[in-house]
Amino acid sequence: MTEFTLSDLEKIVATRARAAPEESWTAKLVAAGQKKAAKKLGEEAVETVIAAIGDDRKNLVDESADLLYHLMVVLNIAAIPLQDVMSELARRTSQSGLQEKANRQNP
Repeated sequence: MTEFTLSDLEKIVATRARAAPEESWTAKLVAAGQKKAAKKLGEEAVETVIAAIGDDRKNLVDESADLLYHLMVVLNIAAIPLQDVMSELARRTSQSGLQEKANRQNP
């Protein structure tokens, strides 16, 4: 089986975002705008937290997938490529988390 990546998801979201809203949940969400998409992302984040503290592995996997999907939709609407996020993660992981956080607080 071929490995599915976030880049694959980004491409799927971009393609589906261009579909007619009556044909695609992604297109419908994009058409509703960033406020609606961000609200849905927040809902999925809360559901992911609940799944995490509920000690339900299957539910946590499912909710995490929903969270990542909705994040990709929000990024798509904002025209922020996944690579920008990955570059920021790479920058942050080049130092310890404590050091990185301190640097953000004292620019």
